[in-house]
Amino acid sequence: MRFNLDMPAWKWPFYIMRHPFEGFEDLRWKKAYNMKVALVIVALLFIVSVCGELMTGFLFNHSSVKIFNIVPIVIRTIVIFFTWVIGNWALCTLFDGEGTMKNICVNTAYALVPYIIGQVINIILSNCLQKTEGAFITFISYVTILWTAVLLISGMKTVHQYSIPKTILFMLITILAMVVILILLVLLVSLFQQVYIFIYSIYTELLYRFSNLEPTALIFIFIGAIAAIFAIVVAAYTAYEKHQIAKERKKLNS
Repeated sequence: MRFNLDMPAWKWPFYIMRHPFEGFEDLRWKKAYNMKVALVIVALLFIVSVCGELMTGFLFNHSSVKIFNIVPIVIRTIVIFFTWVIGNWALCTLFDGEGTMKNICVNTAYALVPYIIGQVINIILSNCLQKTEGAFITFISYVTILWTAVLLISGMKTVHQYSIPKTILFMLITILAMVVILILLVLLVSLFQQVYIFIYSIYTELLYRFSNLEPTALIFIFIGAIAAIFAIVVAAYTAYEKHQIAKERKKLNS
């Protein structure tokens, strides 16, 4: 081979960045997937996104620090990243994709390195350039995003052993799957919120009705009531299962 592939794990993302197509093939051949490096890259993506909000020069910064909120940054970095990984793995597993969740996670993270480097360069330039020189920042943004897109396509093609058209098709379908997953997550969070409000309202009602009791005693009573309801449900389900088994045995004997 032209290159020495016996390199430390942290050098692989930079090797792949310089060799978009054969880099992922070499990574697959060497089985050099490293989750620690991938998670560090995801953490760097989050940190750089936060720095972009807080440290971008005021001429190019369109966000207000006074209303800075970290939740949207977590959603558009960490949540989106892992939603992509889960959605792509779940979808491609059904259509003969060979990639495991670990491999998809590592390839996706390695593909993000040009974008992260571009964001760092843009943050630095935004504090040095004039408004009329913003074309340089725009150019770097477009180049690094395109570079990342090429790496992502190459990484998904290699990990699943798809053709390029099939890879692009399933990447687009993965985006739709991500939307579905995020909608389900929002509904799940809303459901848990409603359950929490319901339980808390029962607790406050008990606290009002039995104001002479200590709050700790009410908590134990409430937990005991929940445990009793759970035990009744489990007992009923067990009895139902035994009934079904007895019915099946009776059919077999007859």
